[in-house]
Amino acid sequence: MKRHDQHGTGHPHPSRIRPRTPRVVAAVLTLSAALATPLDPAPQQASAAEGDSVLTVAVAQSVDSLSPFLASRLLSTSIHRLTYEYLTNYDPKDAHAIPGLATKWESSPDKLTWTYTIRSDSKWSDGEQATAEDAAWTFNKMMTDDGAATANGSFVTNFKKVTAPSPTRLVIELKKPQATMTALDVPIVPKHVWEKVTDFSEFNNDTSFPVVGNGPFVLTGYKADSYVRLKANKNFWRGAPKFDELVFRYYKDQDAAVAALRKGEVSFVAGSPSLTPAQAASLKNEKNIHVNDAPGRRFYALATNPGAKAKNGRKFGDGHPSLLDERVRHALFMAVDRRTIIDKVFQGYAVEGQGYIPPRFSPYFWKPSAGQELAYDPAKAAQLLDQAGYRKNSAGKRLGEDGKPITYRVLCHATDPNDKAVGQYLEEWWGKLGIGVSLDCLDNVSDPWLAGTYDLAFDGWSVNPDPDFVLSIHTCAALPATPKDTGATDNFICDKRYDDLYARQLAEYDPAKRATIVKRMESRLYDLGYMNVMAYPNAVEAYRTDQIKSIRTMPSAAGNIYGQDGYWSWWSAVPADSGGSSGDSGSTGVVIGGAVGAVVLVGAGVFFAMRRRSTADDRE
Repeated sequence: MKRHDQHGTGHPHPSRIRPRTPRVVAAVLTLSAALATPLDPAPQQASAAEGDSVLTVAVAQSVDSLSPFLASRLLSTSIHRLTYEYLTNYDPKDAHAIPGLATKWESSPDKLTWTYTIRSDSKWSDGEQATAEDAAWTFNKMMTDDGAATANGSFVTNFKKVTAPSPTRLVIELKKPQATMTALDVPIVPKHVWEKVTDFSEFNNDTSFPVVGNGPFVLTGYKADSYVRLKANKNFWRGAPKFDELVFRYYKDQDAAVAALRKGEVSFVAGSPSLTPAQAASLKNEKNIHVNDAPGRRFYALATNPGAKAKNGRKFGDGHPSLLDERVRHALFMAVDRRTIIDKVFQGYAVEGQGYIPPRFSPYFWKPSAGQELAYDPAKAAQLLDQAGYRKNSAGKRLGEDGKPITYRVLCHATDPNDKAVGQYLEEWWGKLGIGVSLDCLDNVSDPWLAGTYDLAFDGWSVNPDPDFVLSIHTCAALPATPKDTGATDNFICDKRYDDLYARQLAEYDPAKRATIVKRMESRLYDLGYMNVMAYPNAVEAYRTDQIKSIRTMPSAAGNIYGQDGYWSWWSAVPADSGGSSGDSGSTGVVIGGAVGAVVLVGAGVFFAMRRRSTADDRE
């Protein structure tokens, strides 16, 4: 949320892509991806004390920012999950809201005032006590500073006032009811450190280590497009992680990451964020390697540039004008064979795409009706283009209003083999319609995306248990203030009917009624034709069983390890040479830091488990 989890999330999704993060929602400082393998052969060894257990995770995504106010990519937001506490967390079994920095919460009868009890046993890694004042300062900064609101501003736009009457009491007053109050997916930062920052839009939080935090790990080192190093926080209130150190190592070449796993140079491979079918198949029979294949929380889509614009009404970018015609967008939709993409590209490691929310989140999963569905129909697609006035010339090429053959520029991620494979199919399918395709595969898609200098782009987000964040990135409020600014938008969609529905779902506390509104939002997004959700990829990842004895998935029954709504996987992971039990020593579902049963949400009648993209640019 976020973004993005492709762009990214998977923007912040949640998760900046929060999933596949969009891939680039709010990157303020772009880091170039230049390395095929890390500069340091084994950077984690440089600081690990002799005898320390090190869990090394190979990732195919670079960090967009280490500032929790700016980050939107899945890797970046996952790191913030590990280093900062949020007010609430999500149970790994079923994602219901459980205590985080707040031990309990309650609302006033009118749901306009929320009071959180802040735990007294959480300390910042520099020894200072974490208090309600830290949370109040974090939210107030986001409410008053546009730079600080870059990644997660959608959570506080409805806030009226935030105060800390005591070190353990946080009070948030709202303008109107807001259903996400038990899922404010915002990292709480230490006021005494961050109040020294002068420009939140530029500060990347990567100049001084260790970084002060209060999560299960402490950020101790970082090298752009090479590694991120974290050490276990031995004083973490929920209990110290079992591994002494956690290292994320960047691989531009995913095959090189898989090779490193085989050699035992890394403990875990997440892919980008999933392994390809060929990579997964090659690892399944490898000794000491376990492949985790579970229903994913991402969607894989093709996003259309609807005409980039800012809140002040200024248009920018150079998206092809033909894409402003809904008939053209629908024609492109209907000329994409999703079944072929599932069978040939994902080779069965995905589910055919339909609505905006993956089927893993069943309350919000939506399917188009029979009469509404833009099913694969090349003949109907050609008719729509004819009706829109885009006729073929003698050479069979569709001509734009300028009389020139139409060729769409399609942004793709150079590190994602799925983008390239689907791109080749687009060349074939759209070529039969008389439309050309120019694949623009880049290490950094952020610059052209934010500038609106593209026609279509491969997109995707990691969706959270509650979809609020990934819904928010398509509102008019998410647009940049001016063409020079960076907004929280995915791809510049701004539709009044969609915005009205978004406001309604945000204020609706009844789960069934809220789900109905969310589905109407998905229906509207589908009809607009700006987002062609082609697939819901599985979470396919692998780890070495001779290095990792046990690790928690989310959901526990069948879920992902990398990019969770929480820190459960890396916090719970047990080293293979550990002498202790691997059972629930890292468990979180029933026993949490001692004992947490049900959390009672007074006044609201129900609690929601919500989180934004892990996201953002996971394709980012």
